[in-house]
Amino acid sequence: MGIARHGDGGSEALRALASQVHPVFMLPPLAAAAFGSVLAGRFEPGVAALYLAAVFFGVYTAHVKDGYVDFYVRDEDDDHPLSRRGCRLALAGATAGFFACVVGLLAVVGPGAALVTVPGWVVSYLHAPQLDVHPLGATAGYPLGIALALVGGYYTQVRSLSPVVLGFAVVFLVILSGVKVIDDAKDYAYDRSISKRTVAVVLGPARAHDAAYGLMAAGLLAVVGLSALGLFPPSSFLAVLAFAAVAAVAYRAEAALATKLLVRGSYVFLALLVAAVWFRPLA
Repeated sequence: MGIARHGDGGSEALRALASQVHPVFMLPPLAAAAFGSVLAGRFEPGVAALYLAAVFFGVYTAHVKDGYVDFYVRDEDDDHPLSRRGCRLALAGATAGFFACVVGLLAVVGPGAALVTVPGWVVSYLHAPQLDVHPLGATAGYPLGIALALVGGYYTQVRSLSPVVLGFAVVFLVILSGVKVIDDAKDYAYDRSISKRTVAVVLGPARAHDAAYGLMAAGLLAVVGLSALGLFPPSSFLAVLAFAAVAAVAYRAEAALATKLLVRGSYVFLALLVAAVWFRPLA
């Protein structure tokens, strides 16, 4: 059997492989890794490219394995562009690409680069079917991957960590975990029917909704507090205001629309934080 389920030939195989690059989920980890480099205050393009490639291969691994599990193991999806063999080859190729990048980072940065990079792949590989069936793993797995990408982007530039990058990583973990709870609530009925223990299934939709916005509020308040303490740039409060405005609109929306609003709001949040760190307009 070929790589693609719906056709033969190289073009069909490439199309099937490319289908596993989901921009909505791929761009945030890559953007977080780039943000880490901005926070570092220096930029080595070669190192940044190598680390971004590692993040790409790690997230691609998660996409391929998740699609394989949902279609071939759980029978959740109606269709999948890759054959079983194609999934296995894609998974092997992405894993090989990731660890080739790790070897490169070891050579140009040092062993610390592997320590901050490999955990991201572990989270990606274990996303399905291990992490996504439990409330903590289903909620925090993807946000943790983004937080790790941010930390790794910083470390690979300066070979060290700082309270600032760790603070931003925690903020992203908390806020995006709140967004993920809302995202999972879209599938509440189906997840409950297959005993998939998301936060919405465990707490119920109403309490999960309140918990999600509580997490987002806690993350935004942390940014305000850390800005007041001088750890974050003063203009970070603009990112807080922008995301809070989006969250206020999303609060009364149903889960699918709220997720779309919050995901786009998180893009704006990140962009304004990058501007705050890069330009420091109120410094």
